[in-house]
Amino acid sequence: MSRILLVEDHDRLARLMGKGLEAAGIAADVAGRIDSAWAAIQQIPYQALILDRGLPDGDGLILLQKVRSAGLGVPCLVLTARDALHDRIQGLDAGADDYLPKPFAMDEMVARVRALLRRPVAFHPLDPSHGDLTLRPDAGVLCRGDESVTLAPAELHIMQRLLHKPKEVVRRSALEAAAWGLSEAVTPNALDVALHRLRRKLLAIGSRQRIVNVRGLGYALREADAAE
Repeated sequence: MSRILLVEDHDRLARLMGKGLEAAGIAADVAGRIDSAWAAIQQIPYQALILDRGLPDGDGLILLQKVRSAGLGVPCLVLTARDALHDRIQGLDAGADDYLPKPFAMDEMVARVRALLRRPVAFHPLDPSHGDLTLRPDAGVLCRGDESVTLAPAELHIMQRLLHKPKEVVRRSALEAAAWGLSEAVTPNALDVALHRLRRKLLAIGSRQRIVNVRGLGYALREADAAE
């Protein structure tokens, strides 16, 4: 399942949009402010953004400019009640990929997000790989050569996060956010169970990659010799 970030401070609208996206197989984390959205983007490699302009702590384009300045090419759909031509131009010039004025039809919003998700993203490869591993998110499988194993949605998102920057240690909270989003309640051992299953699946396909616990810091992928 694709995961996107919805930056919208209107609670009812955000809930309706979230349900519409979920029905289309798209998981959406919701943030109501620029600062919380930026914190989420730094933790999770989202596949798309839906961004409202009128937020409590400023114009949503401020967030978009930060995203683009950081070199992130994640596609962005800007929502706004401002429908003047110069407002649309301003949003596109700030780095938006598409623009949808309010009010809008939910089906159209979902269709536009689907179109964005079909675009290649420079900072988030469609099939991320590291060492002998290749992840195929569209098929939900992890591959090592001709061997492959099916991943559950949470396992898929965890592997995407670990493969996003494979040489970096990923904090436990970041893996939980990647697997289950920012708002879903997670049991204390849910991540441990998912990591246990992933480790068994890595062994099952004969990969030399291991998910190791870097004490006090988080988790990372390491070659078998380096991990042991």
